[in-house]
Amino acid sequence: MRALFKLILTATLLVLGAHSAQALETGTPAWTTRAVTLLEGPGAAYDKVGDIAAETRIYVERCSELWCRVRSGGQRGWADMAGLTFGQDPNPPLSGARLGYKSGGPGTVCLYEGHDFTGASICGSSGYVIRDLLTYRADNRFSSVSIEGNVSVTLCRDRDFRSHCERINESQSALDGFLDNAVSSVRVY
Repeated sequence: MRALFKLILTATLLVLGAHSAQALETGTPAWTTRAVTLLEGPGAAYDKVGDIAAETRIYVERCSELWCRVRSGGQRGWADMAGLTFGQDPNPPLSGARLGYKSGGPGTVCLYEGHDFTGASICGSSGYVIRDLLTYRADNRFSSVSIEGNVSVTLCRDRDFRSHCERINESQSALDGFLDNAVSSVRVY
């Protein structure tokens, strides 16, 4: 009887886990600004695997220099980055970041390697920009950010401010899952 109960419990948990995993959308939310063709790989030499209409909500899994691997509905493939926007809406003026962020200083932003503002850190004031933390041997190392004064910071997963980016206005003792130990570029406003 006990073995049967364990078997039923295990099967139920597997079904519930699979169902909730399907409902969870992962990747960076984005939009297509025009109709885009999906390809098997990052470049025009790859075979076509689908199309996505203009102004469609998509999820970006990762990007190379000019191409992003995207997902929408049941389709997945590589799309030309020139046809994508990471804003709130596919069209201006809401295609950019939300307004109301602190900027101009005085103030300081510090990134810490550990949660709760612990470990090694780098700090900068308004105008501080690092396009690729790898050049400072600090790529994918930061887990919290403190913000003091009239400044805010944009943190991005990829170099040159690509892929998933967040503009942060207040200190965070733990960066969200997409940025925790995954920051590659920084801009302080």
